[in-house]
Amino acid sequence: MSSQIASERAELSVDGDDVDIHYRTGGSGPPLVFLHGIGLDAASVSWRHALPALAGDRTVYAPDLPGHGESDKPDRAYTTPYYLAAVKAFLDAIDVDEPAIAGLSMGGALALGHALDGGSVERLVLVNSYGLGGDAYWRTAASGLFQTPLLGNMVWQGVSTSKPAIRTGLRSMGATEPPGELVDDVDSVVDRRTVRAMRRWQRSEFLTSGFRTNYADRLGELTAPTLLIHGDEDPLFPPSWSRRAASKLPNSRLELVENCGHCPPRERPEWFNETVRSFCAGT
Repeated sequence: MSSQIASERAELSVDGDDVDIHYRTGGSGPPLVFLHGIGLDAASVSWRHALPALAGDRTVYAPDLPGHGESDKPDRAYTTPYYLAAVKAFLDAIDVDEPAIAGLSMGGALALGHALDGGSVERLVLVNSYGLGGDAYWRTAASGLFQTPLLGNMVWQGVSTSKPAIRTGLRSMGATEPPGELVDDVDSVVDRRTVRAMRRWQRSEFLTSGFRTNYADRLGELTAPTLLIHGDEDPLFPPSWSRRAASKLPNSRLELVENCGHCPPRERPEWFNETVRSFCAGT
């Protein structure tokens, strides 16, 4: 059963800046907050199918993080600490104290960081999560590229203006050809300011020595029930990250998704929604 999802806005103060945030919400019951990834993403991209499906059991919230979707896209530094501050400010603005939080990719690292920094969470859903490992095979090349602005501009210059470029980017993250609906969803929310936010975050995170954000050694501090979901053909963050995390988390469950890339909520929506629904119900 699907429920109606509405668009709302909230004014946040994040790192000294006033930021107007757009978010999607609906349903009733305990809160479930969804955090999307960096760049080719927004609330309406990763969570298009999850929000109406899970609003039958929960009050769902999915913000467009600063620099994305219909939220403000200020000309500033974009870092993981900045996004963590934005998540805390958003939860304060919607008056939610102890939500379940589901995060995809960078959003998974934000969910983890929020919980490890003392934020109260009912439970966590980490989907192909960033922040669970210190390096990946592609990081050496990427860090050099993103630390060189001219090269970075050459790589990303077509992303915000070309559907073929968006399709190519999505194809590189999935296990199958991206459907037209997904390409359209990304094309409708990504512009040059989104690409700017993505590149600045990547430049901050992809260092010559590895990834800046890595919570692997702190996972034993978490007590909230945690569901780890990972596509077994994710080309960005290896499934071994989630396997190792599951062995360290004291109260966790691991689901590896066959023939699935970086975005299970869009590549396997029915399975994803039912799995998250069951986990959030404690079954």
